[in-house]
Amino acid sequence: MAKKDFYEILGVSKTADADAIKKAYRKVAMQYHPDRNPGDKSSEEKFKEAAEAYEILSDPDKKARYDRYGHAGVDPNAGFGGHGGNGMTMDDIFSHFGDIFGDSGSPFESFFGGRSSRGGRAQGGSKGSNLRIKVSMTLEEIASGITKKIKVKKQVNCKTCNGSGAKDAKSVKTCTTCNGQGYVRQVKNTFLGQMQTTTTCPTCNGTGQMISAACTSCRGSGMEVGEETIDIQIPAGVEDGMQLSLRGKGNAGSKGGPAGDLLISIEQKPHEYFSREGNNIHYDLYLNFADAALGCQMEVPTLQSAAKIKVPAGTQAGKIFRLKDLGLPSVQSYEKGDELIHVTIWTPKDLTSEEKAILEKLRSHSNFKPHPGKDEKSFYERMKEYFS
Repeated sequence: MAKKDFYEILGVSKTADADAIKKAYRKVAMQYHPDRNPGDKSSEEKFKEAAEAYEILSDPDKKARYDRYGHAGVDPNAGFGGHGGNGMTMDDIFSHFGDIFGDSGSPFESFFGGRSSRGGRAQGGSKGSNLRIKVSMTLEEIASGITKKIKVKKQVNCKTCNGSGAKDAKSVKTCTTCNGQGYVRQVKNTFLGQMQTTTTCPTCNGTGQMISAACTSCRGSGMEVGEETIDIQIPAGVEDGMQLSLRGKGNAGSKGGPAGDLLISIEQKPHEYFSREGNNIHYDLYLNFADAALGCQMEVPTLQSAAKIKVPAGTQAGKIFRLKDLGLPSVQSYEKGDELIHVTIWTPKDLTSEEKAILEKLRSHSNFKPHPGKDEKSFYERMKEYFS
């Protein structure tokens, strides 16, 4: 079943800016929010679809990939790092997009003062920062796709305190401001009457806990520098400058916050024989005059092995031979590009006296004097027609 267009889900155009996308998402999410539609599976799916659409369209990198490659550009199975709405839990959605609704994640809490039916303490801590790395690939690797093992140095949870930042269990106290709830309620008088709002506790930042003595290893930060070996599955057909992402593989979050993402930028290595244009690859075939005039068989390299092509007698410089489907695969479809072979006539610079004599004799023959064919117009005639 084909996935719906993200812009269509949120009801915005492709030219919509970030504010318009955020506003549209909040409207759709409010409509299908589980608190408003308890037990309605259809509304829950639409709520998740809206969250997936917003996750992609609110991120400039992911939005650019989606605009260029469609769903394949953000499909986790294609290696681009999008997680997909069907794989998102409600906790994922409210953890990442809770600011759209309010600090608790429920759009009704800030209006009516009630806690969400999900219950629990507000999530504390802040998300870890993203990491950026560059991965260099040969055309052969791009043609087949590859899994690379990358060692990444990053911030990880402190092994001594397990990320809490506390010296020991006795050093962790219940926050006296929110009594361990992680949030505080405020009642405000408005022209509509008293309205109750719920916000993250400013004292403990939503953790519900206070630390009286900091961990001596991380000095209370809860983090230390570590190293992780990560398997990165890169799909076939990626392009130079394309960015992939692995969610949750960046720096660890503080005080229980989610980890950041690992952003992988693709760098295509120069090739000895080929240049690239989209999914097609180009190869320059140098022929001497005799082979071009008499015809021959030539072996040319491909990304897989080698191929033989027949060069007809009288082949001219600039002739292009096409090897179907021997180019690069498309990252978003099953199509493949071609290998285009460009003929160039190679002219020797240093000639022996015997070679010069042979060429002098040939030069006087009319068959060796370049001229347009009987059905061809001269360059002068074509230019005259063009500018007339």
